[in-house]
Amino acid sequence: MSTITFDTLEFTRKLREAGFDEKQAEAVVRVMADAQSSLVTREHFDVETKLTREHFDAKIDLLRAENSHTRWMLGILTALAIANFAKQFF
Repeated sequence: MSTITFDTLEFTRKLREAGFDEKQAEAVVRVMADAQSSLVTREHFDVETKLTREHFDAKIDLLRAENSHTRWMLGILTALAIANFAKQFF
């Protein structure tokens, strides 16, 4: 997995130049470093996409199997209805 890095010392220096005191600048840098660990990388996204695609494909296969059963039942019911209708006239 790839890691995103940034220069914490440079970031702290820029914050101090912008008016932050030492403790504030260090706290902001610490929060940014902690938040960075939960960022989604391309590898994370690719793994999630693959899992989602596999789950989706499995659901589609299940629906196709159910659809096949539904077609058979509908065909049988149609045949019975036609047979019942024909029985009344012949």
